[in-house]
Amino acid sequence: MIEYAIIIPLVFAIFLPLLDAKKAAIVSAISFLIPMFISLLNILTFASYEVFIENFGAPIGEFYLLVDPVSNAFGFTICLVSAMVAIYSLPYMKHRFEEMVHSKEITNVEREFKKYWFLYNVYAASMLLLVYSGNFLLLYIFLELSLIASFLLIYYYGYGNRQWVGILYFVWTHIAGVLALLGFLIVAFESQTLAINNISKISFLAWLLIFLGMLVKLPGFGAHIWLPWAHAEAPTPVSALLSPLTVGLAGYVLFRVYTIDPSFIIAYRDLILAFGIFSSVYAGLSVFKQKDYKRLLAYSTVSQMGYVLIALCVGSAGLLGLIIQYMSHAFGKSILFMTAGALIATYGLRDLRKMGGLHEYVPTISNAALLGFATLSGVLTIGMLGEFFILVGVAELYKLNLAVIAAISLVFILSGLYSFYTMKVIYYGKPAQLERPKISRLLDAPLYFIAFFSVAFLFPPLSTALIEGINYVLGGVMP
Repeated sequence: MIEYAIIIPLVFAIFLPLLDAKKAAIVSAISFLIPMFISLLNILTFASYEVFIENFGAPIGEFYLLVDPVSNAFGFTICLVSAMVAIYSLPYMKHRFEEMVHSKEITNVEREFKKYWFLYNVYAASMLLLVYSGNFLLLYIFLELSLIASFLLIYYYGYGNRQWVGILYFVWTHIAGVLALLGFLIVAFESQTLAINNISKISFLAWLLIFLGMLVKLPGFGAHIWLPWAHAEAPTPVSALLSPLTVGLAGYVLFRVYTIDPSFIIAYRDLILAFGIFSSVYAGLSVFKQKDYKRLLAYSTVSQMGYVLIALCVGSAGLLGLIIQYMSHAFGKSILFMTAGALIATYGLRDLRKMGGLHEYVPTISNAALLGFATLSGVLTIGMLGEFFILVGVAELYKLNLAVIAAISLVFILSGLYSFYTMKVIYYGKPAQLERPKISRLLDAPLYFIAFFSVAFLFPPLSTALIEGINYVLGGVMP
């Protein structure tokens, strides 16, 4: 059934501009809730099969949908976050459009909502279709579609110098896509197919290009310079998809390539691991210097994506940790970006220096932020499982190498430190001189719905089904 359900958001995108803003929000959310519950059922039942689409012959090969516990885990996460952000978008984008009308950047709120809903559903739907693509060319098509839709959302509705930021984002992420495409083309001519189930070997050059492309998309240290601008200046609902979902899909691509041929990662394991640790620590320390809430969260994303590189290097337990880490980061960071947006919509606040004691005024937002940071830090949420399996992989591979274990532990501890430092600065301490506002339930209820699953996946039956299903995918392909 999932093969039909994942088409729904893309089909609905065509009709959303015909609806008023409120109905469009409801229909958009429903279009993602349907595949969300089906993918959840697939996780619980260990669904694994392929759906043939078309065979294009060499060197493209077969287009098909790949349904397995890994694609279901990614698909569930994308659908959950996209559905909740769609609901959240209604009050937030109304606030943003009214700002833009006041500054004479746009003239009609309803007309802009029609464009927004179309682009939003195309953007989120393309990510969903990407993780079920069984051919690297099909995967690349949806990767580019998500890039174009997200670029337009930033370009039209972002903050600050939004056109410049949108172009910066487009150029950097397009570089990532082109590098990956060059790698896929090499695979196509060497294997005479891009169908994932028919590729048995990936050459060094192909691996290198794909890896470098995904390193830009994650992004790792050095290639990270585009991300704080894009995530901070994007409209907040787009930030809530961009940071948790889009950048993390680089981990999905690397996972699929690794399970075909892990030779590149094995050969350069220590170098990649060291880079992942350095990137995570650098970005984690940079969080403490940020004064803009959304920019702070963007640096946190760079730090969290270092986990992906670390997980990729430490065997099957690490790969299990990689997938869980994607889910954990998506749950936690989407919640946090939406708390940042709630403060913008309520008080117009982004500057940490003007905050403090906000728990007194917006307790539902404050408590949601606590759950988001707990997820990132691995405290009684799915994040705990992700960190556990990464540590298991490190311990199995590096035995009693205390330097490596200490470095990985530092990465995890740093996430907790900057998380609760941020909570203290924004929500606790001496209250600022503000009025207690009336918060729209659409600005806080979706956050708790995501948080529910963040906690639920720590316990059976969800945790056991998720772990057993991913282990099934890893069985027989790992050295």
